Amino acid sequence: MAAMEKLFWSIALPGFGQFLNGKYVKGIVLILLEFLINVRSNFNAIIISSFHGDIDAAISQANFQWLMFYPCLYFFAMWDAYKDAGGGKEKYSFLPFAFSAYFVTLGTIFSTKVRLFGVLLGPIWLPILSVIPGLLVGYIIKKLLTKRA
Repeated sequence: MAAMEKLFWSIALPGFGQFLNGKYVKGIVLILLEFLINVRSNFNAIIISSFHGDIDAAISQANFQWLMFYPCLYFFAMWDAYKDAGGGKEKYSFLPFAFSAYFVTLGTIFSTKVRLFGVLLGPIWLPILSVIPGLLVGYIIKKLLTKRA
C-alpha cells in the first residue's frame, strides 16, 4: 500500500512521492522542473480555460514547445516514486507509465486538430483521455512480453 500512496502523491505533484521516499534531491529537481514547465507552458491558464469550456482560449494560451515536456516528466515522476517505494517489481511494469507518457504527448500534439463527436477537446481534455489508450497499450504489451519470457 505504501507504493500506491507514493504514486498518488506523485499524481498530485511530481516530486512529492520522491520526498515521501526520502529522495529529497530527486524530489526537488522534479518539483523545480514541474514549476518551470508549468509556468513556461502556461499550464494553469490552460487548465482554467479548459474547465470553463473555452478551448480556443486554452489553445491560444498554450506554449506547446514547453507543454510537450509535461507528460514525460509527469509519468516518469509517478513511475519513479512507485518503483522506489517497492512497487513495480514484475517485469516490464514500467510499460503502462511509458506508453501513457507517449500517448498523452501525442494527445497534446494533436489537441488543436482532433475532434471527438465534433467537439474540439484542446490541450487538457484530449491528453487526459489519451491516458486510457496509453495504459491499455502498455498493459497489453507488458502481458505479451511476460508470456514470452
